[in-house]
Amino acid sequence: MSPARTAYSLLVFDWDGTLMDSTAVITRSIQAACRDLGLAVPSDVDASYVIGLGLGDALRFAAPMLDPGDYDKLSQAYRRHYFAHDNDLTLFPGALDMLLALKSAGHSIAVATGKSRLGLDRALDHTDLRHLFDATRTADESESKPHPAMLQQIMETLGHGPEETLMIGDTTHDLLMARNAGAAALAVTYGAHDARELAALQPVYVADSVASLQRFLLGK
Repeated sequence: MSPARTAYSLLVFDWDGTLMDSTAVITRSIQAACRDLGLAVPSDVDASYVIGLGLGDALRFAAPMLDPGDYDKLSQAYRRHYFAHDNDLTLFPGALDMLLALKSAGHSIAVATGKSRLGLDRALDHTDLRHLFDATRTADESESKPHPAMLQQIMETLGHGPEETLMIGDTTHDLLMARNAGAAALAVTYGAHDARELAALQPVYVADSVASLQRFLLGK
């Protein structure tokens, strides 16, 4: 049984790995960007770990030996590889129906993402989802996860308190952001981070599929 319909009037979704099936493309793009600059190529685990962080923080973690003066080169290389594939990306099956059902049930829904504003707007336009969200916040407009600022700004904009808010994401960064903001968190295990690492942060629920997530959020 789910408390979401009464306890959580504001549902804040991460984007990559939670709504959009983009984990593999992001991982490969980070690895390709490092390869372009002659850097050590991070493993799949290390490259996927940074998903959800702002791009600068992500690339600093993925390429710790890179001279800070070359961060922009790595960022540009990453964007080139990612944007070459972003039209191929799709929502996870069932994600659109879930969002529509949540809106019909009266929830406020929002996005807090490590993507840039440019990247999120491209994704929202590609999926035609811009109209569904009551608010969106990106890492280049705020602090990178797990800092609570993005979530706090969304709550303030929409007039919801932490006790009414549920952050939904596929990374420990998402869950820690919620904790830092005093809000509840829900983990999905079909994205970037390991299910055991997510469960260790004691989310209110762990969903292994969009269908499981929808059942919890709608109490059905």
